[in-house]
Amino acid sequence: MNQETILICIGLKIRELRKERNLSIMELSDKLEIEYNNLIRIEKGRTNFTIGTLLKVCRALNVKLVDIVNVE
Repeated sequence: MNQETILICIGLKIRELRKERNLSIMELSDKLEIEYNNLIRIEKGRTNFTIGTLLKVCRALNVKLVDIVNVE
């Protein structure tokens, strides 16, 4: 699996978890203290985010890191 595919899979997982928690993109971006457009890019796999951002996402969605990055 190449990097682009992994980023897309992680983004889709984040979107799925966000929707399961009935959070809008705006609500989650506020919790993460990141710009709305950055979260859109993350969910679409269009940006190579930092591990720090990924950890913030995990905390905001109340999941373990492995729940998001286990894409294989």
